Amino acid sequence: MGLGVIMRAEIEEIPAVFTRIKASAPEMAVAISHLPLSSIDSVILVARGTSDNAALYLKYLIETKIGIPCGLASPSVVSIYGTKLRYKNVLVIALSQSGQSPDLVGYCQAARDGGATVLAMTNDSESPLAKSAHCHLYLQAGPEKAVAATKSYSAELLVSRVFVSAWSGESVNFDSIIEQAEKVLEQAPAIEGIAKNFDYSGGVTTMGRGYAYANAHECALKIQETVKIPVASFSSADYLHGPISSLHGESRVIFLAPTGIAQSAMAATVQRIREITSHIYWIGAGFARNENEIYLGGSQDLSEIDAVIVDSVLLQLFALFLAVSSGKNPDAPIGLAKVTKTF
Repeated sequence: MGLGVIMRAEIEEIPAVFTRIKASAPEMAVAISHLPLSSIDSVILVARGTSDNAALYLKYLIETKIGIPCGLASPSVVSIYGTKLRYKNVLVIALSQSGQSPDLVGYCQAARDGGATVLAMTNDSESPLAKSAHCHLYLQAGPEKAVAATKSYSAELLVSRVFVSAWSGESVNFDSIIEQAEKVLEQAPAIEGIAKNFDYSGGVTTMGRGYAYANAHECALKIQETVKIPVASFSSADYLHGPISSLHGESRVIFLAPTGIAQSAMAATVQRIREITSHIYWIGAGFARNENEIYLGGSQDLSEIDAVIVDSVLLQLFALFLAVSSGKNPDAPIGLAKVTKTF
């Protein structure tokens, strides 16, 4: 079997996964309607790895669409320090592909004991995490065999969108998301060509802001997992507050800039980076590019919220092709296991 065959096949399944999520959305809405959302004052998200990046997207959704505070949990507060939580009027949302990690399960149980309502999003309805929750939303991704998570990450983004839309009373344009995901897959040959000529020896930084902040972190993680090189990821707002001092003329910078993003949100950072390096790459069609900068591709004619979901497919393809062109097997990176259990 060739390098990355499994990972590529799973990326190519994403439109079908989205179609299954669309079909299950009415059932999800019924389950969500039974949650006491009108009494929730704050939300805590608990996740690890790729799911932690999806949680960043969910955090932005909740804070912008619902308007209540949403934070990221530190599971070790419970697993290491044995803290008893006081979570009245708190919704805890756990995101996990496998639903197996003991520290996530333990945190959710402690949250329930402390009065929280617990919602889980996993790819295994029979997992310990799914069973620890008041409500479980199945990701519909099916078996995921490649170590580097792909379709389950994209599924977490779309299920997060379904959940918050049900809470806020909005609708989701599934058909446009599915159609655009299929079009991104058609860009694979061009992405592969760019990956073959991508020189990462001078260092790689990924960057985004707002909803795309999640994809910036996930892009870095995917390259780290599959290519086995260090990659830094930042909010474009934070980057000017110190990290930019490490940038040099041979640095490669990948911007995550979905359609709909306000260009003013990133303009100052982009300008400073252009003064230092010309090796700039773009995922997403939301920012005006210079002629010498390389466009990897992205969704078109979607809102920023939906474009991030679709562009997740593209960053996965780029990591896949970069690994394969480097002679690595992204299906089974050395030193990693599919299910990681932290305590």
